[in-house]
Amino acid sequence: MNIRKGNRNDMQAVLDLIQELAEFENEPDAVLVTVDDLVRDGFGPTPLFQVLVAEIDDDANTTSEGKQIVGMALYYHRFSTWKGKTIHLEDLVVKEKMRGTGLGYALYSEILKQGKKDGVRRVEWNVLDWNTPAIEFYKKSGAKIMDGWLVVQMDEQGINEFVDNKLK
Repeated sequence: MNIRKGNRNDMQAVLDLIQELAEFENEPDAVLVTVDDLVRDGFGPTPLFQVLVAEIDDDANTTSEGKQIVGMALYYHRFSTWKGKTIHLEDLVVKEKMRGTGLGYALYSEILKQGKKDGVRRVEWNVLDWNTPAIEFYKKSGAKIMDGWLVVQMDEQGINEFVDNKLK
């Protein structure tokens, strides 16, 4: 197994992992991002995210280097008014066939090492309340599950309706 910084040629494999995560989370039709979006937004003049990929030697489904991407961790830097510079781990995904091999732990460790290297005061992420194996893993590692906080989002339709109807 090898973990490395992802590149634009890895984005199809990254998108496949994103889709696998969406299916795991019972949202198979929720992924709207494309390979072109990932390449533009991750490798343009002002990248919006960084990605680490985990690869193994495999003859089937391989990259040009003879490796198969079987996991990824996509993250970006944020700024907290209380803490300063932070990292937000958007997704950490391991192919189902590779779960339980230590690959998720290796990706997780690399993100935390990156946080230390970058001098951030916090690494944060979301986890679904029904994903007990992940919650237990995070707790065991020393992460804190935040009670009393709810994730708030407004989707594209909500944004458009707010701007078009409520700001007139």
